[in-house]
Amino acid sequence: MASLLLPLGSAFGKGLFANHQGISSDRVRGLVMRCSTLDLKAEASRASEWRDEFNVIKRRDLMGLVFGLSGLFIDSFDAKGAGLPPEQKPRLCDDTCEKELENVPMVTTESGLQYKDIKVGEGPSPPVGFQVAANYVAMVPSGQIFDSSLEKGLPYIFRVGADQVIKGLDEGILSMKIGGKRRLYIPGSLAFPKGLTSAPGRPRVAANSPVVFDVSLEYIPGLELDEE
Repeated sequence: MASLLLPLGSAFGKGLFANHQGISSDRVRGLVMRCSTLDLKAEASRASEWRDEFNVIKRRDLMGLVFGLSGLFIDSFDAKGAGLPPEQKPRLCDDTCEKELENVPMVTTESGLQYKDIKVGEGPSPPVGFQVAANYVAMVPSGQIFDSSLEKGLPYIFRVGADQVIKGLDEGILSMKIGGKRRLYIPGSLAFPKGLTSAPGRPRVAANSPVVFDVSLEYIPGLELDEE
């Protein structure tokens, strides 16, 4: 049986060798160059893919950094919105007043409202339905201010007993006299049923939570005209 491995010296082997002598070195170099070009293109393609993946990672890292910084900024903003740290704001009762207030007896009404008179006014109390001009400083129990007419520079004018303000403030002013100052300890049931959201420089007031109002009754416009 003839061998499948033919020696180069055999007639068939010489024929094969003779047929391949016609292949030039230029063709070989061209073939090598084409292979090299394909390899370079493959390398460039892989490099491009790596570069795209790297850019995606960089973008993700950058977005993570941005969101992280945004979270810090929002946390800082929330802290300021909650009134922390407390700022120096105008008050109706200063440090001396606070000390004197400790010795003032507390009055409790049937509704649960409590108050202490900082200064008792003179003249009549406002009748239900009359307009009054009053300054106020509204605080959460910790003493942080969430609203104040003193910061606005004008007394607040409203009609007492007409549900234009919270119930505790309405009741507290009805028994005051012109020129009087009073601290109202308002229970949640007489305060803000829906609460108040926090804002820059203003703490959050939870729904039906107790609040404290310092109030001064400046004048009663209609009543003063009637008296004159």
